[in-house]
Amino acid sequence: MTDQQPELCAIRIIAENRKGVLRDIATVVARHEANILMIHQEAFDEGPMRELAELYVEYEDGDDLDAMLNDLQEIPHVKDVRPYRPFSNIYGTRVIIIGGGAQVAQVALGAVNEADRHNIRGERISVDTIPLVGERTVAQAVDAVARLPRAGILVLAGSIMGGEISKAVDRVREAGIPVIALKMAGSVPEHADLVVTDPIQAGVFAVMQVSTKAVFDINRVRGREF
Repeated sequence: MTDQQPELCAIRIIAENRKGVLRDIATVVARHEANILMIHQEAFDEGPMRELAELYVEYEDGDDLDAMLNDLQEIPHVKDVRPYRPFSNIYGTRVIIIGGGAQVAQVALGAVNEADRHNIRGERISVDTIPLVGERTVAQAVDAVARLPRAGILVLAGSIMGGEISKAVDRVREAGIPVIALKMAGSVPEHADLVVTDPIQAGVFAVMQVSTKAVFDINRVRGREF
């Protein structure tokens, strides 16, 4: 007999953008024994919703969803509360690809094709890409991967990467996110978990690593080149 995973739920709240509202919302959620796992907040600067903010919350547990929604709606500065399916059930685990445009496109080609094969069978794997130029710019993007919700693996696609990027790779791996690098000049390949020559194959490996059904395990090939 296996332990049942807590149900993951999500709500979207529109509220006035003022001090104390987030505290009031968190108090209601805690009172209903729900455990907040992720919060995203964004203020509206223009248009009819100016001076309002959107708060997206993912949580688990909770004793009574309807009662919690009603109590949240009773907060004076809250305008609207609606339940939604959590992002993890829609977009799933994210494969992040960073690097030069041509290489990123080829890695994405392999990743998207492989993700389609898994998703058509019920998994949820999404692919995020950003082509960037410059050591500092790429290093900042790599560091940010550890802060991205649902990021499962990072692929670095470029012709040459090293210096601050290599240090950022170490920090991402310390955060528990594996890194695949294309075979390239610079020191990044020495810091990655896996080095792959073919960019399309790198994308395939990345998706297979985050899949719950694939047999590929990066821990078994760590430090190797393909």
